Amino acid sequence: MCGIVGFTGTRPAQGILIEGLSRLEYRGYDSAGVAIYQDGKLEVVHRKGKVSSLAHTLGHFDFEGTCGIGHTRWATHGRPSEANAHPHTSCDGRIAVVHNGIIENFADLREELQAAGHSFTSDTDTEVVPHLIEQALRDGAPDLLSAVRSACERLVGAYALAVVSADEPGTIVATRKDSPLVVGQGAEGAYVASDIIAMIDATRDVVVMNDGELAKLTPEGVTYYTAAGQVIEDPRVTHVDWNLDVAEKGGYPDFMLKEIHEQPRVIRDTLAGRLVGGALSIDELDLSVEELNLIDRVYIIACGTSYHAGLIAKNLIEGWARIPCECEVASEFRYRNPIITPTTLVVAVSQSGETADTLAAIRDARVKGARVFGITNVVGSPVARESDGVIYTKANKEIAVASTKSFLGQVVSLTLLAMLLAQVKGKLKMNQIRLLFRELADTAEQVERILAECGPAVEEAAQACKDARSALFVGRGMGAAVSREGALKLKEISYLHAESYPAGEMKHGPIALIDEGFPVIAVATKSPVYDKLVSNLQESKARGAMVVAIATEGDEEIRKHADHVIYIPKVRDAFSAITASVPLQLLARAIAVARGCDVDQPRNLAKSVTVE
Repeated sequence: MCGIVGFTGTRPAQGILIEGLSRLEYRGYDSAGVAIYQDGKLEVVHRKGKVSSLAHTLGHFDFEGTCGIGHTRWATHGRPSEANAHPHTSCDGRIAVVHNGIIENFADLREELQAAGHSFTSDTDTEVVPHLIEQALRDGAPDLLSAVRSACERLVGAYALAVVSADEPGTIVATRKDSPLVVGQGAEGAYVASDIIAMIDATRDVVVMNDGELAKLTPEGVTYYTAAGQVIEDPRVTHVDWNLDVAEKGGYPDFMLKEIHEQPRVIRDTLAGRLVGGALSIDELDLSVEELNLIDRVYIIACGTSYHAGLIAKNLIEGWARIPCECEVASEFRYRNPIITPTTLVVAVSQSGETADTLAAIRDARVKGARVFGITNVVGSPVARESDGVIYTKANKEIAVASTKSFLGQVVSLTLLAMLLAQVKGKLKMNQIRLLFRELADTAEQVERILAECGPAVEEAAQACKDARSALFVGRGMGAAVSREGALKLKEISYLHAESYPAGEMKHGPIALIDEGFPVIAVATKSPVYDKLVSNLQESKARGAMVVAIATEGDEEIRKHADHVIYIPKVRDAFSAITASVPLQLLARAIAVARGCDVDQPRNLAKSVTVE
C-alpha cells in the first residue's frame, strides 16, 4: 500500500529519498513527504498528490542533510491531505515517523496521550507513534532505539516503521510487524525501504526484516536487534540478482502474474479501517445516513472489466439491500434517456479514473440530479474529481494492460457498498454485517491458497486449450457474471476467441458451437443453482466438449462431468466471484504464455481508454 524510504550516509539524502519514492510510485499513493535532519532540527515537507509535486517543493530548499526518511501514503485513517501526509512528528518536532500498516488500537492510545498533554494535528492512526516514542523518552528511555521498542510494545496491528530524531543525528531506527521492510548497506550509507527497488542501485545485498526485529542505521553501518533488544550477530543477507526491470516485477516473469499474486494484499488493504465499532464505515461516500436511506435506485456504469465487477455488485445490492440496481456499459448509458431522480445513486467504476465514456456518463447523470459515487484506482483522477464521493480500490499501480488486481479491488469495494446500503436500509442486522465482513476478509487467505495450490491444474488445462480456435465460458448466478470476466481475459491476452453465456442459455444458440474437443470453461462452484449447471455440462459433454470446471474443494461429483477440474476453497456464494476469478485469470495467462503472447502488453489495447 504505502511506501517507505530512508537513508543515512555521506551524500545529501534529499535526492536519494525522492528517487526512492519515485521507484515506489507503482504502489499507489495520495500524498508524499520527507523528514531530513538539517542544522540541528528536522525539516519536514509533505504534499498531497504526486512525488513530482514534493520534488518541486524540495527544489526550493535543496537540503544538504545526509539523513532522512520519506513516505508515499494511501489513506486509511483520515482523508488525503497535507495534514494527514507522513512523516508525522512529536509535539516538539524532534521525532519524525513514517509508517505502513494499520494501528488498530490508535483511538485508545490517542485518548491516553492527549490526557498526558500530547497534541495531535492529523486524523491518522500513525500519529500516535511519534507521541508514544516521545513519551517513552520523557519516561526515561535512554535512546531512540529503546524508545521505539517501548512504543511498539503498546501497538496492536500491522506496521513497518522508520524513525529519526533530531537528538540523534545520522540515526534511523526501523522495525516491522506484518508489513514488509528491507534494509541494505551501500558504499555511501545505509538504506531502509518497503520494497527493494527503492535501493537497488545502491546495493544488491539486503536483509529482509522479520516481525519484531529492529535495525539501527548509521552512516557507519547497520546493527540488528531482536524484539527483546539483543544484538543479532549474523543477520541473514539476501543477494538480489535482478536488474531494475525485474526488481519492479518482484522476480515474477511478467507483471500480470505479479499483480495476480498481489490480490490478497489488495483485499486486505481495501478492507482496512472499514469496520468501525462493529458497523461499516465509508466516509468517502459523503452522504448522510438519511440521504443514503432515501436511495431508491442504483445504476452502476462502467466499461470492460469494470462492467463485469458491476454485474457482480448488481446481484449483491439487490439481494442484500433490496434496491433496484442496473449495471450498464457506460457508452450505452450516455446515449439513452435513463430514469434518474435526486434519489438515484450512480456508481461509476473505472480502473484509471479517466475512461472517456464513463466520464461522459457521470456528467450526464449529474445534470439530471443523481448523486454520483466513483470507484477508481487513481487518486485525483477525473472520475474522483467529478464524483460526490470515491472509494479508492488500493490496488496500487497496475502495469499489465489486462486488469486483475484492480478488478478484484473493485469487486471488494462494490461488495462493501452493497453491505453499507443493506445496513442503512435495515435489511441486514449488525451481527449479519459483522459476519459478512469477516467472511469477506477471509477471502484474502483463500486467494493465497488458490495461488499456492492450483498451479498444476491450471497448467494442465491451459495445455489442453492452447490450440483451440474458440472457447465458451458458462456459469449461473454469480458464476455467470464472473465467467464474463474469464472470457474477456482470455480474449485480451491470448487472442483466442471466447464468448460467455449464462449456462441456461446453452440450448438457445451457443450449443451449436460445440463439437469434438471444443473448450467449455465452467464456473461450477457450489451454489443454489449448482445442479442446474451440472445438467448444462452434461449437455456439452454429450456433444464432445472438453470441459474445464472451476469447482469447490471436496466436490468429487464434478469430475464425472469435466475433463479438467481446478478446485478453490468453499466460500459463501456471495463471495464466490472473488475466489473464482483468480483461477480464470491464471488460466488465461497460462494459455497466452503457451501461445507465445505478450501477456503484459496485448496488441491493440491500452491501459486507459480516454477517447470514445
